[in-house]
Amino acid sequence: MESLALHSISTATATTASFSLSSRSSLLHLRSFSKPNSKPSSSSQPSIFHSSSFPTFRSPLKPILFSPLPKQPKPLLSPTRATSQNAPSAPPSPPLQGAKPLPFFISISIGLIVRFLIPTPVQVTPQAWQLLAIFLSTIAGLVLSPLPVGAWAFLGLTTSIVTRTLPFATAFSAFTNEVIWLIVISFFFARGFVKTGLGDRIATYFVKWLGKSTLGLSYGLTLSEALIAPAMPSTTARAGGVFLPIIKSLSLSAGSRPGDSSSRKLGSYLIQSQFQSAGNSSALFLTAAAQNLLCLKLAEELGIIISSPWISWFKAASLPALVSLLLTPLILYNLYPPETKDTPDAPAMATKKLEHMGPVSRNEWIMVGTMLLAVSLWVCGEALGIPSVVAAMIGLSILLLLGVLEWDDCLSEKSAWDTLAWFAVLVGMAGQLTNLGIVSWMSGCVAKILQSLSLSWPAAFGVLQASYFFSHYLFASQTGHVGALYSAFLAMHLAAGVPGVLAAVALAYNTNLFGALTHYSSGQAAVYYGAGYVDLPDVFKMGFVMAFINVVTWGVVGTFWWKFLGLY
Repeated sequence: MESLALHSISTATATTASFSLSSRSSLLHLRSFSKPNSKPSSSSQPSIFHSSSFPTFRSPLKPILFSPLPKQPKPLLSPTRATSQNAPSAPPSPPLQGAKPLPFFISISIGLIVRFLIPTPVQVTPQAWQLLAIFLSTIAGLVLSPLPVGAWAFLGLTTSIVTRTLPFATAFSAFTNEVIWLIVISFFFARGFVKTGLGDRIATYFVKWLGKSTLGLSYGLTLSEALIAPAMPSTTARAGGVFLPIIKSLSLSAGSRPGDSSSRKLGSYLIQSQFQSAGNSSALFLTAAAQNLLCLKLAEELGIIISSPWISWFKAASLPALVSLLLTPLILYNLYPPETKDTPDAPAMATKKLEHMGPVSRNEWIMVGTMLLAVSLWVCGEALGIPSVVAAMIGLSILLLLGVLEWDDCLSEKSAWDTLAWFAVLVGMAGQLTNLGIVSWMSGCVAKILQSLSLSWPAAFGVLQASYFFSHYLFASQTGHVGALYSAFLAMHLAAGVPGVLAAVALAYNTNLFGALTHYSSGQAAVYYGAGYVDLPDVFKMGFVMAFINVVTWGVVGTFWWKFLGLY
């Protein structure tokens, strides 16, 4: 959606630029039909017509705002359209409402085939098999999108109750899950970073310190994202609210514009570098991305409990993530080089921007203090007996009490409430599949297959991790991928004899790394691609190349590091 919106803006910009002086007479001719005394309403945009009776043509970078012309039923869009107002035009067909027919049919068919055409295994109860059919139909809908994700998940939840597969209380039990509410609150924290401007300020300081060269500029942006990631647990919010505006400002000042050959001067490289580095920043900290928390919750459902999760996660991820963060800008600097190598004006621009921002505001200081408190409680909460979700609730309460966030800010964070709805449905269904024995039955089947192939657990680990990673080409959401496949793949790892904690964290780290595969693979992917600096073939090509490099880096460095930590 973000990509579509940004493309629409760029299209409107191009249309504005297409006006020429030869069209002025047509515009004036049309204007002569209006009544002399007619006035635009107070709510309309300022007219482009001045007292000289000639339209003012603005920069092609900014679209012209048109006032409504009297007696013109449709807005004036182009000279061609203007000269054919008398031609009859067919009314536009109304948009399709409700579910998309083909995705709906396929999603429902999958569930019906499993339920009625595939015999129920003797080891599985009819209730469990029916729930599996509903779950698979729900997952298919998440991939094919016959309806928005939350709406389709609600239909799956309703079906499980109507068919008496699950009682009402059991179906809704996951809505009280601590991890899901921690994810919801994390969206509010991210909004606080954007609203106060704290994230923007931190990133601008790094540009000031490291921005004399293009490579240094990239490292400054990459390290600043890694710094704010644990307290701003939304990659999409970091991309759209903090880093994309900075990158666009720097690129335009260097003469690098989206959608033309100048994009390769600076903007394309900075976009690619930040996009490919974001997955490593998200993998470095447990609280840097919502899907990390969901992974650990699903692992817990399968009996894999990680003590001191925040510290354990960071220790296991620290070395491979830091190596990848240091390598990514340098590798892209050689594989996808910018035309502009030096950016001597960037530090001065950053200094000027910081002066314009003024001193750190009261709300920014409150945000800093609240996030330090929350992160400290996340790190030490287990020793103090304070669960992670309670630490987040304390932080949010402080922000609300001191006016940094208002309740309307929380209510308008639609993605948070949408996540609550469909995450809870998936987590609840996955938990009941485990309780009813479906997961153990599937694990046994996979174990027999792997034994017949005589694969050692390291070989099975590699095959399953690669399959999980590259299957993301079929998904448009990291969290949707987790909800659909994480539990199943973790069960396969356990059946193959892979150590549980190693399997759980490796799958979770990969969940972050595959977010840069395509232009639809994650929320931040849509944001960065929508900026218009990177062509689609380059997104797929560099996405695959950098995915391979990240997998090799994490595989090689992680193998030795995780052995040192005793994960296997």
